[in-house]
Amino acid sequence: MTADVAVTGSGLSGGFEVGLVPRLGPAVADYPPGSTFGPREARTHEFVWLLSGSATWLWDDLRVPLTPGTLLLVRPGMRDSFHWDPRRPTRHAYVHFTVSGEGLAGGTAWPIVRDLGGRPDPMGALCQYLLWLGASCPPRWREQAAETLRLLVLTFLAPPPPSAADASGELPGPVVAAMSAVRSAWSDGVARPVGLDRLASAAGVSVSTLCRAFRRRFGLGPVAALERLRLARAEPLLWMSNLSLHAIAVQCGFADAYHFSRRFRAVYGVAPSAFRATPPQAAPPSPLIAPGLAALEPLTPSS
Repeated sequence: MTADVAVTGSGLSGGFEVGLVPRLGPAVADYPPGSTFGPREARTHEFVWLLSGSATWLWDDLRVPLTPGTLLLVRPGMRDSFHWDPRRPTRHAYVHFTVSGEGLAGGTAWPIVRDLGGRPDPMGALCQYLLWLGASCPPRWREQAAETLRLLVLTFLAPPPPSAADASGELPGPVVAAMSAVRSAWSDGVARPVGLDRLASAAGVSVSTLCRAFRRRFGLGPVAALERLRLARAEPLLWMSNLSLHAIAVQCGFADAYHFSRRFRAVYGVAPSAFRATPPQAAPPSPLIAPGLAALEPLTPSS
């Protein structure tokens, strides 16, 4: 079986081609309750993602439950089968394709499934776009569909970004618990100071124990660590807004522009006005990088 159209691009480790297999997607299939398919030996790569219902995919001794929001990759040579939802109709989307080129052929170590909704990448949107292209009038959509499919392959193969827990470098329990109080205090977007007593109470430890945990992990006490987080939040406000220094100071939890400017200069080495006039690529480094305080930022969302 030959590919209808192929698109070449630079991949994870060299150039590669993705080819759409004629008459095998991207498309949607509807199955009545209790349908099965297989065993069959896959001859091409195939992406499968459920739109409604559920299914179980079986390969060797592996059983993979499929639900909407999961993208399955079947590789050539797999002898597999599908058992569709026994209680209700199932709708799924699919596309068969070929992959060739340096560094991507074979793919025995590729993932089998990926979450379409839990990663900050465009996999879900790419799947939707593929279906839209598949419903368009040929032949105009074919090259776009192949390029979209190539991007989907790249995104599927890219390793997931570290989760908040991974990025935290296994933060000490008292630190994580204390940051819950910070999350609450900053929930309206204003990064106001949070007292030591409140932090320790949220962590369920004494003030001294909490301070030791912060210093051991970051080389700073909790008050100094949170001040650096608050100052770092001024960076986009200085570069990408017309807010006055007083308004930025208030947003970052400082009483006035004078206090904010004094602390900003002490940490960054330049005044906020000079920082605002400096291009980002030439600006002083973030105070969150060296001590690893950036690990705390995912724990303190402003939204």
